[in-house]
Amino acid sequence: MNNDVIALLVVFATLFGIVYVIVSSRSRIRMALIEKGADASIFATKSTGGGNVLSIILVNLALLLFSIGIAIFFGAILSRNFGVAEEVAFPGAIFTLAGLGLFAGFKISSKIGKENTDSTVHSLER
Repeated sequence: MNNDVIALLVVFATLFGIVYVIVSSRSRIRMALIEKGADASIFATKSTGGGNVLSIILVNLALLLFSIGIAIFFGAILSRNFGVAEEVAFPGAIFTLAGLGLFAGFKISSKIGKENTDSTVHSLER
């Protein structure tokens, strides 16, 4: 029981450490840019806006969960109708279709990012 608690504490401490390093280094970089006189508007671009990042995350999550659901049905069909062992059919189908879902999410996300950068360029040209 003690090993489980220690392992859980190590996992949470590692996650906290990673988040702390990311946030603190980001703050240091921003402070250095501000001290050198950089414009603060570089931190609030449309391509990194909260709504855009949230929509990309939701699209990727939706495609991942959808593809895993389809993979479970596909694994059941493989094991029942084609005689493939369940230990092979389910993980194989899940990993394959989850990978395809993530690839589709990447393609959609890159299109969303490209559209945002194109609209930002057009708004700067005016």
